[in-house]
Amino acid sequence: MVWGLSFPIIKTLGLIQRQLLPGSGTWLVTACTVAPRFLVAGVLLALWGARDLSRLTWLEAKQGAGLALFAGLGLLLQVDGLQSTAASVSAFLTQLYAVLIPLYVALRTRRRPTAAVLVACVLVVAGVAVLGRVEWGAVRLGRGELETIAGSLFFMAQILWLERKEFAGNGVLRTSTVMFLVLGGAFAAGALVLAPQASALVVLVSSPGWVGLTLLLTAACTVFCFVVMNACQPKVTATEAGLIYALEPVSASALALVLPAVFSAWTGIAYANEVPTWHLLVGGALLTAANVVVLRPWVRAAAQTAV
Repeated sequence: MVWGLSFPIIKTLGLIQRQLLPGSGTWLVTACTVAPRFLVAGVLLALWGARDLSRLTWLEAKQGAGLALFAGLGLLLQVDGLQSTAASVSAFLTQLYAVLIPLYVALRTRRRPTAAVLVACVLVVAGVAVLGRVEWGAVRLGRGELETIAGSLFFMAQILWLERKEFAGNGVLRTSTVMFLVLGGAFAAGALVLAPQASALVVLVSSPGWVGLTLLLTAACTVFCFVVMNACQPKVTATEAGLIYALEPVSASALALVLPAVFSAWTGIAYANEVPTWHLLVGGALLTAANVVVLRPWVRAAAQTAV
């Protein structure tokens, strides 16, 4: 749910950057948005666990680097694909990992998914399609669509990477620190290459609005979300995690109803609130229903244990 906050924040950061650095291309906007959040997050975690970081193991470094690789490639493909396809189609195709994960697990284990998982997958597909206002006649497998599907595969790989048994004894903070620093460093290098000159990036740091939103993005949507993900996701199956993560567009759509006006008043940009529609209500209800279906066995077991 907190991850949904990143969408209006990133949208606002892009508008601020284009105002401060006219002519910024999509890749430069992406690099300048991703690099500082992960670099600052990595430095904060490194300082917080400085003593503990000296005990970094090879498996923790391997897991952190893998998470950075999959997340980074997923972001790159998603952003580039968005330039060649509609936003609604991109949102729909990105969430394909929620359906692809149980199919992959079924092939790997040679076991059919349970009825609850199959029902939840159908609900997710329907919910995201309604929420994204997908026009089925507009879906074409061109460059943008293929890149978005490839990006979804990398996001799926990120989820599956966390499930690997060899990483069961890894320290979450050490692993997350490696992930943040590798990912932030890679995008920082990209920003330096893409910027017309390195000094141009200093203009962004001089903006209180840009700095404030970047710090919010770092604290809430990076440190909190990724540390919780890295710590808690291994306690559930990859299939359940993928279905739960499908709630992200619901949160993003709900927050987009109120936060744009707040951010606009703070930063002085023009970013209007979205208007509530039946798409949000129906799509959100379907995605929520998918989570209820897949989590019911846990709720029932917890209730029996409490009794």
